[in-house]
Amino acid sequence: MKPVKVGVVGCGNISQIYFTNLKKYPEIELVAAADIDLERAKMRAAEFELPKAYTVEQLMADPEIEIVVNLTFPKAHANVCLQALEAGKHVYVEKPLAVTREEGRQVLELAAAKGLRVASAPETFLGGGIQTCRKLIDDGAIGQTISISGFMMGGGPEGWHPDPEFFYEVGGGPMFDMGPYYLTAYIALLGPIRRVTGSAVISYPERTITSEKKNGKVMKVETPTHIAGVLDFESGAVGTLITSFDTKAGTSLPNIEVHGSAGSLLVPDPNTFGGTVKLRRLGGEWEEIALTHGNTDNNRGIGVADMARAIREGGQHRANGAMAYHVLEAMHGFHDASRDGKHYVMESTCQRPEPMPALESSPTAS
Repeated sequence: MKPVKVGVVGCGNISQIYFTNLKKYPEIELVAAADIDLERAKMRAAEFELPKAYTVEQLMADPEIEIVVNLTFPKAHANVCLQALEAGKHVYVEKPLAVTREEGRQVLELAAAKGLRVASAPETFLGGGIQTCRKLIDDGAIGQTISISGFMMGGGPEGWHPDPEFFYEVGGGPMFDMGPYYLTAYIALLGPIRRVTGSAVISYPERTITSEKKNGKVMKVETPTHIAGVLDFESGAVGTLITSFDTKAGTSLPNIEVHGSAGSLLVPDPNTFGGTVKLRRLGGEWEEIALTHGNTDNNRGIGVADMARAIREGGQHRANGAMAYHVLEAMHGFHDASRDGKHYVMESTCQRPEPMPALESSPTAS
């Protein structure tokens, strides 16, 4: 297929792995870097031997670029996506799709009106770890799926991140920072969510930065830092998800477990592409399962390649905007349910994305 020409907006730290990987996929021709700081764009363009370094406005005006990869800060996600769509370009955006549900709807509505595609991180569910778990579930290895549980438990980023303030602002917190990885994995494994409820608290109204750059600075906390959620899936399965920046002493809890009528499945960290998969059948012991799918390295950018393939060949791309919006709505739903003391019924839905092709030598899990 003819490669799709791609430009990246946002040349900060996270962009480096994207630039590295986007140059590897045959579906893509990476042609431009853009940033509000033109010198930073020029630096990235020179580093990765790209022909063009732009301001954001210049990139949007380039008629050759078909996909804009939006790696800006979360508060700018919706605005840059809307700019790209108005310019007639498909867009792939880092997580989350937007900060508010209204912004997320605006992005999807404009894309639909213009016949353009929206894709969003996380794309880690396309990696070999979660795709192997998907295959085990589809092959009936654990029988009828009954429940899923996930835990993202940490002490907060102020001890290592040089500029951690945005994690504690509205639109931040552990749910909006890490929840997309877990909820996207949940949907890839079990399908869409019907309703959610939960409790959300700010355990520490102030936090002190201990990383070197701003050591000693005190931050005000504006968003919940410990969220315990319950999910009812359209399939009938029930899920739980805890995300926390308040478990300062550490945890021994798993990342994700799925339980079924015939067994249980240990799912690797959804912030990775690979990892260890373990299966325990009724009456048996935990056994490690060989991965049935590839893409187990840090394959950020694979969602862009998958969208490029769909643009050229037709069909739905997997990390699509409908799923990203469903995740965004669920995250807000946990906070709303805690505030209002009731279940939040989801207004959106999405399709469980198609599985990735398995390795030719992959075993079956009958």
